Amino acid sequence: MEYMSTGMIRPIDKMGRVVIPKEMREYLGITDDGDRFEITLKGNAIILRKFQPTCIFCGRLADSIEYNNIIVCKDCVDKLREVKEQNPGV
Repeated sequence: MEYMSTGMIRPIDKMGRVVIPKEMREYLGITDDGDRFEITLKGNAIILRKFQPTCIFCGRLADSIEYNNIIVCKDCVDKLREVKEQNPGV
């Protein structure tokens, strides 16, 4: 992962919020219509990453659906369907 210093400094408001500069949001393709972020700590750094929903079973990003706030990819849905067919009482 490459780090890029921008020289931009932003204050934290009383609610603990920080504004991500418009230039950075545009560069990363972040929109104001519901994009979510994963927040992690690494040493003394706070890392914000655009949230990419991945399958709870295999971690894949592609062809995923959300059900009850759980992300499952199409392949794992198919595998679950097979398990259900093989074990109808489960």
